[in-house]
Amino acid sequence: MLNFSHNNLNNEGRVRTVLDVGCGVASFGAYLLSSDIIAMSLAPNDVHQNQIQFALERGIPACLGVLGTKRLPYPSRSFELAHCSRCRIDWLQRDGILLLELDRLLRPGGYFAYSSPEAYAQDEEDLRIWKEMSALVERMCWRIAAKRNQTVIWQKPLTNDCYMERAPGTNPPLCRSDDDPDAVWGVPMEACITPYSDHDQKAKGSGLAPWPARLTSPPPRLADFGYSNEMFEKDTETWRQWVENYWNLLSPKIEANTLRNLMDMKANMGSFAAALKERNVWVMNVIPEDGPNTLKLIYDRGLIGTTHNWCEAFSTYPRTYDLLHAWTVFSDIEKKGCSAEDLLLEMDRILRPKGFIIIRDKQPVIDFVRKYLSALHWEAVATADS
Repeated sequence: MLNFSHNNLNNEGRVRTVLDVGCGVASFGAYLLSSDIIAMSLAPNDVHQNQIQFALERGIPACLGVLGTKRLPYPSRSFELAHCSRCRIDWLQRDGILLLELDRLLRPGGYFAYSSPEAYAQDEEDLRIWKEMSALVERMCWRIAAKRNQTVIWQKPLTNDCYMERAPGTNPPLCRSDDDPDAVWGVPMEACITPYSDHDQKAKGSGLAPWPARLTSPPPRLADFGYSNEMFEKDTETWRQWVENYWNLLSPKIEANTLRNLMDMKANMGSFAAALKERNVWVMNVIPEDGPNTLKLIYDRGLIGTTHNWCEAFSTYPRTYDLLHAWTVFSDIEKKGCSAEDLLLEMDRILRPKGFIIIRDKQPVIDFVRKYLSALHWEAVATADS
């Protein structure tokens, strides 16, 4: 429908990260994998819980979540495309606040693919919804990129120009200048439009390299943290070496086709996941809620992840990950006064039978974990000093 060159779904690497809302068993995300597109498939933790479990059992990235009153746990400008196919979400409620949350998450020029009866307006109620939704997205400066039968694809603007040209008092308003669009942990949604940064305005886009080059290219938002390109490149190379060492230690124990769903419990810039590009795995990159919000760098690299506090349970089904990587996670929760025993139990809940856990931490943490191996029925299969 979008008529990308050569009918390439990923538009020559320019479409890489996708948000699938109300994803069912994540068949949309599964279909995109062959096009080098990775989708964060999201379904509410109500009647759809078991569907997320099915998705993860298929080896497809998926997460429990809900579009409600709080921001989704992803930074601004994370996705090239959002998708809703009969997802049964009332996008018009509360002044369009849920659609405005998608707007926050879409990159400049990003797309929202909406497939629903309202898009072809067969009856009076559908026609009313379609007219109201069309009016709302027009005020948000979205334009129709394609429309066919019951599917419409809107595109977000590349710059702030349209926002500045709206009549005074137009709703939804622009968000306050002191609003941090990347703050997500426990932050309420607001019915406002997130304008672009000066960088994005000048670049007329996100300035990202196409996939796969973006995986190892320093992201433009590095400057938000005061990180240099050299720091990024050193981090990437360090983790490449460490991951190679991990695999050398674990490979005698790994059975063929048993590793697919991986989690990096403290992902920093996502270099653990980047080092695994050539393996048939995907990584859920988790960023602590109280540390540097580097999740936007992870998405800018073409990877996916979420924000979490490891003093709490992770929002997933039991036995859904094949490998967990915990780099200084135990040291971090110790500083918070949280229970390391509870974290071990949570990791045991998340991990599949015969799954692996890599703990990289100070020696007292390793000694602490060793005490619980027999109680957890875990086996230490490899150790290393560095």
